[in-house]
Amino acid sequence: MGVEQTLFYIFAAILVFAGSMVITVRNPIYAALFLVLAFFTSAGLWLMLEAEFLAITLVLVYVGAVMVLFLFVVMMLDINLAPLQEGFIKYLPVGALVALLIVLEIGLVVGPEFGLDRIPDPTGHAAGHSNTKELGMLLYTVYVYPFEIASAILLVAIIAAITLSHRKSRQTKYVKPEQQVHVKRADRVRLVKMAADKKE
Repeated sequence: MGVEQTLFYIFAAILVFAGSMVITVRNPIYAALFLVLAFFTSAGLWLMLEAEFLAITLVLVYVGAVMVLFLFVVMMLDINLAPLQEGFIKYLPVGALVALLIVLEIGLVVGPEFGLDRIPDPTGHAAGHSNTKELGMLLYTVYVYPFEIASAILLVAIIAAITLSHRKSRQTKYVKPEQQVHVKRADRVRLVKMAADKKE
């Protein structure tokens, strides 16, 4: 077994361990940190496949931005972990059954298409080869319609999330500039004439 296969099995074992810890650990901060570890090991696998652009994107975008945001949100929410840990054993058989069905479905779908006899070893490229250019050519020529459909779905999801989060609350107090422009002095100030009190 060569060096590349050894590194692959090491990265794969770490990735499987980190992924299993993400869904089994009870502390959400630890789960986010294990997810960071899973992203880093995935980036290592991408580097072994000479996909440097995907590896750097995975580290910069997901680890550097998304996971840091997740950690900030989880740490600021101050989640009470006691209610979350109460019903874990009760729903464990159902969760194990669903996980087993998902693994069987994945095996039935992708099982016949994978294997050392069907997928050859990745060919090495020259020093001036740009996988970013190759990825762009595939995205905007062969897979342009799925790429545009995914972009439209993400745009709709963003608009829906903004719409749902900006519901008007009855307790919210805000100023309307169009009403302030038309305000007159008589609307805000009222002068009342009163007789002065005389001291005896």
